[in-house]
Amino acid sequence: MIRLSLFALLMSATTAAAFPVTVKSCDREVTFDAAPTRAISHDVNLTEMMLVLGLRDSMIGYTGISGWKTLDAEMRAGVAELPELAARYPTKEVMAGAEPDFFFAGWNYGMKVGGEVTPDTLEPFGIQTYELTESCIHIGPKAKSSMDDMYNDILNLGIIFGVEAKAAELVAGWKERLAGATAGVDRSAPLRVFVYDSGEEAPFTAGAYAMPTALIEAAGGTNIMNDLEKSWAEIGWEPVVERNPEVVVIVNYGDVTAEQKIAFMKESPAFASIDAVKNDRFVVLEYVEATPGPRNINAVEKLVAGFWGN
Repeated sequence: MIRLSLFALLMSATTAAAFPVTVKSCDREVTFDAAPTRAISHDVNLTEMMLVLGLRDSMIGYTGISGWKTLDAEMRAGVAELPELAARYPTKEVMAGAEPDFFFAGWNYGMKVGGEVTPDTLEPFGIQTYELTESCIHIGPKAKSSMDDMYNDILNLGIIFGVEAKAAELVAGWKERLAGATAGVDRSAPLRVFVYDSGEEAPFTAGAYAMPTALIEAAGGTNIMNDLEKSWAEIGWEPVVERNPEVVVIVNYGDVTAEQKIAFMKESPAFASIDAVKNDRFVVLEYVEATPGPRNINAVEKLVAGFWGN
């Protein structure tokens, strides 16, 4: 243990002196001459990535949480003393006024294509941006969602902030935990799974490039909408009924509770023929578990238990 601790300290000292560093952020190469000291994160899952790396002292605030989500006790403690600079998406004026040197966000996670807050619009204010890997599909091609999307972000944040050893330790631990959670999963006949985020007239769901597809596959299922060439998107109910999911994964957040979403599906005659509804097979994931972040391993463990009764 002493040797490991000394090694970690030596690694930290070495990496802290290794600037400048360059990381790939979507289709850009971004170079940092020093670790950011006035960082802002957007959304609860990205903020957790910063906190789990021990970077709160390098942050001046966060955006995009209270407008949609309610923080649990762990997150409330984590962001204590940090101000929320915008309840939803920040404006360019808010960003410039806070004088950050770094923004951790993503496309549809604090930034919109063609919007007023983008890496290009922030650069003149001396604000460098790192983009969430899952979100890169909004600006160009990328591989289908995988657990590596989340690992990649943690490792890149480790490089940017000079905490590579901590990032590598976290990722190695998550991989080990994931392997243990999924070791007994029978993958010969993957369960058909539908992700229900929100919407009654038309459901908002996860496509090929959204994190739940990777979580479901890790747990031995297949997303029935994995041919949807998007991350998150609104679809019709017809393909859901036709593809007959055996399990429905509910994403829990916002004003409509998971229980209300389940009741809506169970009480609607239109869904009476769906296997998941007939057999009352629903698994609830919190928003922070279903989007890229440290709780993705919790999510897979929940899915394995819900799919296979483990």
